[in-house]
Amino acid sequence: MNQAARTIDNAIQGSVLDTIGDTPLLALRHVVPANGARVLLKLESRNPTGSMKDRIALAMIEAPRADGRLQPGGAVVEYTGGSTGVSLALVCAVLKHPLHLVSSDAFSKEKLDHMRLLGAQLTLVPSDNGKQTERLTRDMISEAHRIAQRTGAYITAQMENPDQLHAYTRMAGEIWEQTGGRIDGFVQSVGTAASLRGISQTLRERDARIRVVAVEPAESAVLSGGPSGAHKIDGVGAGYVVPLWHDRIADHIERVSTDEAKAMAFRLAAEEGLFCGTSTGANVTAALRLAERLGPDATVVTIMCDTGMKYLKAFSQHLDH
Repeated sequence: MNQAARTIDNAIQGSVLDTIGDTPLLALRHVVPANGARVLLKLESRNPTGSMKDRIALAMIEAPRADGRLQPGGAVVEYTGGSTGVSLALVCAVLKHPLHLVSSDAFSKEKLDHMRLLGAQLTLVPSDNGKQTERLTRDMISEAHRIAQRTGAYITAQMENPDQLHAYTRMAGEIWEQTGGRIDGFVQSVGTAASLRGISQTLRERDARIRVVAVEPAESAVLSGGPSGAHKIDGVGAGYVVPLWHDRIADHIERVSTDEAKAMAFRLAAEEGLFCGTSTGANVTAALRLAERLGPDATVVTIMCDTGMKYLKAFSQHLDH
């Protein structure tokens, strides 16, 4: 094989799983406040399913495959608000593991259809008028555990699975390298708490002065001492203090409402050309608040969790009004 052929061969990925990670970092230019910090957005929408959850899905399958908890061809089960389920469906399709997912009508139809198209079997738990609540989260978890117990499937159990932290250690390394170590604040919304925990811990090991902000729905602000409630920010705000959370993770907890998150998602599309979901809208809303507090000499990093294509039907209703 000549040098040119070897170069081409080395540039070709072995499978779609090799394309997970190494996502770009982009400076926001139009939604940022005057005289505020520079705000950088990690474009996780560039992962294969358009979500940062591709990272944890791979980590939660690779680890048990390596240590024997998950045998070749073994079945997998998980509860999901959508993105983790889609990502697991991708990983399990490639690695040939049958997958049973427990989700709900509270989450976008695009995500549910994507799971099925990637070969997953779905069980849907009915919601209270399409809202995410503590009861819904707990009902989904209970149903997934029942399925795992009945079938003998391996349950990835994202709410309590530390295997996923490795994926976010890698992501923190990418952020540190891309910013050249110049980062003063990191902002991320809390679902399982794995991303905020894994990334913030790794960044603080590099620079203990980095200010970490957790984001939660204002309607269900349980981490900051509020009551559990219903909201419509997909993938975050379980409605109770999740197992991977601890109070030392964040320096501050920012409350963002569903309406604020949605409004920012629309602004990002119209003003920055970035089509994202409501969790990203919440992240950027909180990041802009931190940017104002830190001032123009600082740099704040937050995450574009996924692509707005996962919410297209729900978002298109906004255009009709």
